[in-house]
Amino acid sequence: MKNLKLKAARALKDLSQDQLASAVGVSRQTINAIEKGDYNPTINLCIAICKVLGVTLNDLFWESEAQ
Repeated sequence: MKNLKLKAARALKDLSQDQLASAVGVSRQTINAIEKGDYNPTINLCIAICKVLGVTLNDLFWESEAQ
C-alpha cells in the first residue's frame, strides 16, 4: 500500500526524496520504495523519518480502519 502520508509530510516540509534520504542516512531509492509501498522500513528508520519531519509514528505509519 502506498504511503501517501509520508509523501504529504515530506512535501509540507518542502523536502525532496533525496533531501529526506540524506537526513536519515538512506538512499533516495529507499524513500521512493517506502512511498510506493514496495519496502517496509525498520522501526529505527521510521523513527528517524518522523524526527526529521516532526510527526509521530502514528501520523505516518499507522493504517486507520477507514483506509
